[in-house]
Amino acid sequence: MRSSPVYFGSAERGQTASFLSLLHTGSSRCVPSHGLASKASNKLVITSAAFQDHITRSLLFPHFSPEDPLWKCKWKSTRKRVEVNGLQTPDQQEETEYVLDSAPPPLTLAQKLGLVASPAEKLTEEDWTRVKMRSVHHGDSAQPCSICREEFHLHPQVLLSCSHVYHRACLQAFERFSGRKCCSMCRKDQYETRVIHDAAHLFRHQCATRLQACWRGCVARKRYRELRKSFCPKDKRLRRQFFEAKLQELNDSFVRYCHTDTEAFLSEINRSLSSSRRVFEQLKRKHISEPQEDDWDRIHSQVIQRGVKDCPICLTALSIAPEAGSSSQSQRRHTVTLSCSHLFHQICLEAFESFSTESRPSCPLCRSAYYKKLT
Repeated sequence: MRSSPVYFGSAERGQTASFLSLLHTGSSRCVPSHGLASKASNKLVITSAAFQDHITRSLLFPHFSPEDPLWKCKWKSTRKRVEVNGLQTPDQQEETEYVLDSAPPPLTLAQKLGLVASPAEKLTEEDWTRVKMRSVHHGDSAQPCSICREEFHLHPQVLLSCSHVYHRACLQAFERFSGRKCCSMCRKDQYETRVIHDAAHLFRHQCATRLQACWRGCVARKRYRELRKSFCPKDKRLRRQFFEAKLQELNDSFVRYCHTDTEAFLSEINRSLSSSRRVFEQLKRKHISEPQEDDWDRIHSQVIQRGVKDCPICLTALSIAPEAGSSSQSQRRHTVTLSCSHLFHQICLEAFESFSTESRPSCPLCRSAYYKKLT
């Protein structure tokens, strides 16, 4: 079965070259000679085996795709244990920060013997706090992702041990297509990854701020419209619009509450006007007193000044000169002067009073109550 190709970085190539040179030197020294002891040869054999084991496990094994069922079972159990320890409940997944990297592999024989430097220790909580403080100081969570150049919003976010921040999916895709675990910003190898939620918190805060701003603006505009309905503006054009709106509102309320039957509505208005006239007439009659002699003289002088010559009812002359051979009593009609200074024929006024439906008739001209005097 063919194995997948192996890709090495510059550091790995240099380390591999040094390992191969050491193996070549060790193997050349393992040739038996008369001047070497058996103990030294055993040591060189152990050193060569340690280097070979280290190269196999550290440089080649991570890039292979072995089909060993036992290896698959161990890998799945390791991933499951890390996820269970990192994510306990769905609610804690959104708020709890945890490290994504699995437990470090066991040390190789070369590392135990001190022939190769051991890997760096895992970062502690204090170290992660300092790394996160550097990221917050640079404002990485408020900036777009360096790989996809999109905002984080509520998407899963990861923090590297080099204080750079990416989308979790973007970092996984970058590692899969590049074939190595290297930061895309600072090119640091073998970094540690930690899930954080700073960008989600910032996004929720921005959303809450925007919602509060919209709500406060809506309340302020509603209150301003209510104040405009209550207070008259100072501007001439706005003042005119204010009174037009008030008049339209009153008109609408009047039309809304009035009866739909127009005839009944008009008849009700007529009855109200008749009642009002009767009340005013009664008030006038209570305050009108009968004129005295001095009052009649004043009224008669007003009639003379007005110069009335015709009766307002029959439209004929008030006084006619008598003809020759006839008495003045038969040709001349008697006139009546009212307290309102109007002059009528006695016969005409009596006929008007007989046709009137009111208990006390009013003057045909000014419609006021009167006292009359024969002149």
